[in-house]
Amino acid sequence: MRDYALAPTTASTLAGGLADSVFETADRNPTLPVLARRTEAGAGWEEVTAVELRDEVVDLAKGLIASGISPGQRVAMMARTRYEWTVFGLALWSVGAEVVPIHPTSARDQVEWILRDARCVAVVVEDDRAVMTVGTVCEGLPGLKHVWQLDAGVLPELVQKGALVPLTTVESLRRIVMPDSTAAITYTSGTSGRPLGCALSHRGLAYPCDTLLAGWGHTAARPGEQASVLAFLPFSHVYGLMVMVMCLRGGILMGHEPEMTEAALAAALATFRPTYLYAVPSVLEKVYKTFLRTSQQHGRGALFERAAETARDFAAALERQRLGTGAGPAFDLRLQHALYERTVYRKLRGALGGRVLRATSGGSSLSRELTLFYEGIGMYVHDGYGLTESSGGITMQPLGREKSGTVGQALPGTQIQVAEDGEILVRGPSVFQGYVGDDYATRAALRGGWLATGDIGRLDSEGYLTITGRKKDIIITSSGKSVAPAPLEQRLRMHPLVHQAVVVGDDRPCVGALITLDPDFLAHWRGALALPGDSPGREAREENALREEIARAIASANSVVSRSESIRVYRVIQEPFAPGNGMLTPSMKLRRDAIARHYAAEIDAMYQARSQAVRRPGQPEPADWDDSDNVFR
Repeated sequence: MRDYALAPTTASTLAGGLADSVFETADRNPTLPVLARRTEAGAGWEEVTAVELRDEVVDLAKGLIASGISPGQRVAMMARTRYEWTVFGLALWSVGAEVVPIHPTSARDQVEWILRDARCVAVVVEDDRAVMTVGTVCEGLPGLKHVWQLDAGVLPELVQKGALVPLTTVESLRRIVMPDSTAAITYTSGTSGRPLGCALSHRGLAYPCDTLLAGWGHTAARPGEQASVLAFLPFSHVYGLMVMVMCLRGGILMGHEPEMTEAALAAALATFRPTYLYAVPSVLEKVYKTFLRTSQQHGRGALFERAAETARDFAAALERQRLGTGAGPAFDLRLQHALYERTVYRKLRGALGGRVLRATSGGSSLSRELTLFYEGIGMYVHDGYGLTESSGGITMQPLGREKSGTVGQALPGTQIQVAEDGEILVRGPSVFQGYVGDDYATRAALRGGWLATGDIGRLDSEGYLTITGRKKDIIITSSGKSVAPAPLEQRLRMHPLVHQAVVVGDDRPCVGALITLDPDFLAHWRGALALPGDSPGREAREENALREEIARAIASANSVVSRSESIRVYRVIQEPFAPGNGMLTPSMKLRRDAIARHYAAEIDAMYQARSQAVRRPGQPEPADWDDSDNVFR
């Protein structure tokens, strides 16, 4: 094994619980804007100062105490990313309670499992639909005493209920919360089997945030400007929770956007105008495709593609310069880049609010091509790495030595090893306390103090980590070839028409793929095709053109792997993978087992069709799988 750490272990700045930062900021800088919420008209933002937030938290904490919530009890939060989530979470931490985030679209069985497994005494929901979901499982949960609905005005009700509770009661409860007290029970995505509840301490959640703020916080805004972040990632996932804690502990102005639709995000970014962006690859991929589609609709598609290529070339040259392997952008490249800065890049940044300096992408790997594109237009994107069991972030790019295509180096105080089988092992203060009620799973995950992440990757000679996939996702073909699906899927999604992709091939003669198409770009593509002729003939030519485009996407994906690892069969399916149909987790990860079961017939037919196409007389099995099939459903 190789063991890397960016710097020696540093002491945590946390002396109590996570709620303390709100009280400390209110004492130190009471008028500092810390949160922003939508105005009643919905078009603007109303800033909330540190002292105003503290008072809201105290008033709600009194109501929780009056309702019987006590230290160590667990309260589930089943709501979207909204202002009230943050206030409720801080109030719960103030009285020593533990937060149990649940994604608001979780299925009934998932909700029942988490509420029972965590032994929750209360659950905060958002609307009538969520109330009905919880209502169907309440009978089997005798320990569940309260169901509080945000849209029904539960906050003012609780504030009124706690009006007679003295402030000293809140203060005494807050002061008994220790750094190693459990702050949250955050459940894993459950890509296979039931999700496991990860016990995360106040110290564990604070440590990566404090480390990033100390070493990189100054890069989140221009000098003299308060950093601001638009929180739209679900707080039910550790990544979103980490963003919330980071903002609260760093004095970063945080706005909330509950909708992750393209229109909602575009409007929120334009009005809130953040200086730093936290996102997932699917959002950054969608933004890029929207840039491309909009440019094509205005007759500037070729200009955008040239500008994008120049941006990537410019960023790659900058990277070679900072890593000491090149001289930097040549004069003609700098000239081209300056031209596109005036005509293209500035407008692209303007679509994100015009103030974003840097960004972090997490949840899954971001392609090197996209990282270079965003850096080239003036917005460096760090491809982050972390997991629920590590309370979020594990790595970061060293300033001035960023290397695209990697997730950077271990955070100070965190150590990384890569085992002989390629599995990434992590040790540090942010590693979780264990799985709730499952000692066997805890022992399997924690090996001599090292967290077995289940991810596979490699470390280079300078300690930069590259993630190549999930250990359990490795595909083994019938010939014994091991294939990591992530690089192929990532490359496929780079094509504008491809929305999602899942690679299959276990015990099959070759690698295959199921692909969904981006509906917005597909509609634009069809409109721009402008094929002549009558309707039946035009439809056939359109389908042929679509086959050719998907074949290009397949060829591009295959270019990053060896011939034996390349995609040879595929099928385009109509239904997108989504949390609602059970194909994605709430954190937007593929549920590969569920997809394989749901599309078992299509997968069998895909391979059977290819087998019949390549079978030669006298040969019982296919002998040649070299040419890609293109099967549409």
